[in-house]
Amino acid sequence: MTVTVGRARAEAAGWVAEHAGEQPGYRGAFFTGSTVGLPAGAELPAASDVDVAVVTADRQPPVKPGKFRRNGVLIEVGYQPWAELGSPEAVLGSYHLAGSFRRDTVIDDPTGRLRMLQGEVAARFAEPSWVRRRCLDARRRVVRGLASIDPAAPFHQQVTSWLFPTAVTTHVLLVAGLRNPTVRLRYARVRELLADVGQSAIYPELLDLLGCRDLPAARVQRQLDALAVTFDATAEVARTPFFFSGDISAGARSVAIDGSQELIDSGLHREAVFWIVATFARCHTILAADSPGLGDALAPALRSAVADLGITGTDDFQPRADRVRAFLPRLWQTAEAMIAEGEPAGSP
Repeated sequence: MTVTVGRARAEAAGWVAEHAGEQPGYRGAFFTGSTVGLPAGAELPAASDVDVAVVTADRQPPVKPGKFRRNGVLIEVGYQPWAELGSPEAVLGSYHLAGSFRRDTVIDDPTGRLRMLQGEVAARFAEPSWVRRRCLDARRRVVRGLASIDPAAPFHQQVTSWLFPTAVTTHVLLVAGLRNPTVRLRYARVRELLADVGQSAIYPELLDLLGCRDLPAARVQRQLDALAVTFDATAEVARTPFFFSGDISAGARSVAIDGSQELIDSGLHREAVFWIVATFARCHTILAADSPGLGDALAPALRSAVADLGITGTDDFQPRADRVRAFLPRLWQTAEAMIAEGEPAGSP
C-alpha cells in the first residue's frame, strides 16, 4: 500500500497527541530524520520511517520507544532534552539538530519555544559561519569517536567504535552541502551531493576508509543474507533496553534488511555496507547481554563481514583509525570549498 509523507506525518502527529503529552516533563515534539524536507505528496519509501523527537525536560530521558507501526506507518520516536534547545545559537551550531529546524517541523509546541527556534534557525541556517561551525561539530565527533576505541573491549564494541566515527566523515560533507546528515543512507546521499557539486573525486576515498571501495555486490549480498539470520535471532531474544533497540526488532526489519536489499538491487551495494555492519555489531551488543551463547554461535558471520572490510582482528582498528585521522585535512579542504560555493543546486 502506498503511503504518502503527508499521511505518515499525520499518523505520527496523532501518536503525539494521544500519548506524548501525558509524559512528565513533556515540552513538545517535532519531526526529524530523513523525511524532513520531503513534500507531503511524496511517497514514503517502504524502507523508511517517520522520525519524531519528543522534547522533554528530563536531562536523562528514558530509553526511547523506538520503532512501531501505527495504521501501517512505521514511526520512530526518540527523546530530545529540552536543555539542548536553549537558544537558536545552540541549535545552529549542532549538526545533528539544526537540520530539523530548517523548515517548519513542529508537531506540538505548548511553550512556544520550538516555533521561535525554528524561525530563527531557518533564517540563519545557510550562513557560512554557522555551516562551518556545524562541520566542525561533525569533525570533532570523528576525532572523539576514534579516540574511544578500547583495545580491551569485545570485538563487536570495537567495530562500533571504529565504524561510526569513520562514517561521520560523510556527515562533514553533507553538512557543508546543506544536506540532511542522514544515518542509514549517509553514503548514498553523500555520493549524490558530491556528484552535484563536482567533487566526486573524493568519494572513492570515503569508501576506502570504510574498506568497501572494491567490494563486489555478491560479497555484500552474502553479508546481508548472514545479517538477516543474526537479526531475526537477535530480535527474538532481545530483552535488555538499548538506545538502538528499536532498530533491532521485528518492526524494523523492513528498514535494516529490506532497505539494505533495495540498495544492493539498485546498484548501491557499497552504500549498503555501513548499515549492514553497524546492524551486525548492534545485534551482538544485544546478544552479549541477553544470549551470550547464541552470540558466540553467530560471531563468525560478524567477523566475516568485518574481514571483508580488511579488518581481521583487534590489532587492525587503530591503524584504520589513523587512516581516518590522516584524511581529515583533505576532508576539511573539500568541506571548505563547498561552503565557499554556497548552497548547491538541488539542496532540499
